[in-house]
Amino acid sequence: MGKNGILITGGAGYIGSHVVRQLGEAGERLVVLDDLSTGFRSAVTHGDLVVGNTGDAATVGRLLRDFEVDTIMHFAARTIVPESVADPLRYYGNNTCASRELLACAAAHHVRHFVFSSTAAVYGIPPDGRAAEDSPTAPINPYGTSKLMTEWMLRDLAAANPLRYATLRYFNVAGCDPGGRIGQSTRNATLLTKVACEAAVGKRSHVSIFGTDYPTPDGTGIRDYIHVEDLATAHVKALHYLRSGGASVTLNCGYGHGYSVREVLAAVERAAGKALATRDETRRPGDPPVLIAVAERIRAVLDWIPQYDDIDRIVASSLAWERRLLTKPAG
Repeated sequence: MGKNGILITGGAGYIGSHVVRQLGEAGERLVVLDDLSTGFRSAVTHGDLVVGNTGDAATVGRLLRDFEVDTIMHFAARTIVPESVADPLRYYGNNTCASRELLACAAAHHVRHFVFSSTAAVYGIPPDGRAAEDSPTAPINPYGTSKLMTEWMLRDLAAANPLRYATLRYFNVAGCDPGGRIGQSTRNATLLTKVACEAAVGKRSHVSIFGTDYPTPDGTGIRDYIHVEDLATAHVKALHYLRSGGASVTLNCGYGHGYSVREVLAAVERAAGKALATRDETRRPGDPPVLIAVAERIRAVLDWIPQYDDIDRIVASSLAWERRLLTKPAG
């Protein structure tokens, strides 16, 4: 074997599993490390699955050596904002401290490339609702801070080490594999499209709308929704970019435009052919009225051309997955 193996942490989770599938279909040699706390064994469609923790230096070191890894793609993280506020040390332990151990192993084993799953939460609340890669970072919750701290560690390690990285800052990820093989199976999910599609198939009694008095056309918050398949493709392109000698880079992953909560719910109603029960609730602390990516850089640097930039396609794939879960739960 040549030293071109890829370690994917959190590869049994929602986004990681879609990247695993694309890389596996491309013939890459993969090893997935996941503790299965939120991921699913059945979601790992390619490569070898090792059940373990990203912060376990002994396990990570063994995998880097045995699989001759030259690239790490790091998805493993806790991602629920309210949970991070209620239990911040869990987030700093799981997201930041474990990432520090992973980076130490990467340096010790001379890993050349690192692709990091970051978040638009590092921006906090941009004054005009739009965030570019050079916008100030001012996270307003421990989740965003834990990710930003890992960005800093990765940046500083790369300044002192030959390792090169691509940090991808996700906006609102939605949708599922168009082929229906894997999808968003997270229990007690909080993502709007997932929640709305669960309501559409009868798993929830209603959908709460948190804030109806924002300064937006219909009073609800506007977000930049990106289909998970396009996001996975961005990771594959980031790998090729680094392998071809590209410099370390930080990139927004979004489409550059947004949909309101009510617009997303209307799309789910169109796909389901029925109305959803909704409840108007007060605003959640820290929710920005608008959060949209300035996303020209990723197109230019990675030659990334989205294929699923359509809210109805995003919702249709999500709804199809929810219907599948009714008869075949994830495991």
